[in-house]
Amino acid sequence: MATYLIGDIHGCYRELRHLLDKVSFEPVQDTLWLTGDLVARGPDSLEVLRFVKSLGHSLKLVLGNHDLHLLGVFAKISRNKPRDKLNNLLNAPDADELINWLRRQPVLQVDENKKIIMAHAGITPQWDLETAKMCAREVEAILSSDSYPLFINSMYGDLPNNWSPELSGLARLRFSTNALTRMRYCFPNGQLDMICKDKPQDAPAPLKPWFDLPSQLPEGYSIVFGHWASLEGKGTPDNVYALDTGCCWGGNLTCLRWEDKQYFTQSSLSAPK
Repeated sequence: MATYLIGDIHGCYRELRHLLDKVSFEPVQDTLWLTGDLVARGPDSLEVLRFVKSLGHSLKLVLGNHDLHLLGVFAKISRNKPRDKLNNLLNAPDADELINWLRRQPVLQVDENKKIIMAHAGITPQWDLETAKMCAREVEAILSSDSYPLFINSMYGDLPNNWSPELSGLARLRFSTNALTRMRYCFPNGQLDMICKDKPQDAPAPLKPWFDLPSQLPEGYSIVFGHWASLEGKGTPDNVYALDTGCCWGGNLTCLRWEDKQYFTQSSLSAPK
């Protein structure tokens, strides 16, 4: 029994299947963790969703910002951008089933036994673990409800960017969504910066990657995240694992086997466009 954690797939179905074959993944006995952004940019978002949904209890995933964007497109709130290559999925006969399954997936995974915390973008240094769980549950509740289009319609925006327990309503949900699915940099006080996308060595002062600021999470836990392809899986502390290595941009799809911390990669099979 093994635990495999894979970075952002972005519709790269062939690479996903090649990588799973490489590690001899067996759904009956193994568990697959996915860091979100299952869809968009790569060629085969429909096939990715069908496959990961079929894995049932062998799968643990979190939603990423591109997955939420898909929900917005499906609800006719967000624009369907040609570069996201979502038409095959949106026009599929099982699109309703797949997308309604997707919106009922979590934005945070915590394994108390393995001491793994997984979120698409990471965990803001302004949160302890219980706050992260609470805020994630709130987002998950609205996404799985019939009111999810109202939330999606108010999801976009960079403010508020500072956590306070006093936040409420859509503002609170927007902060939580940004922290869990879009965050890269923070100011020294933990306030989110939602603008900079540079590599850490190029980021303007005083911004720091969220994982370089003091954490309120319990000792002994590891954080697994995706979202930040330009890191190339490098430059994080020992207990923080960046798994997005830009497969849809012509890079690799990366898998981490948790039990021995061995990495496996599959190079992109489709030239980026």
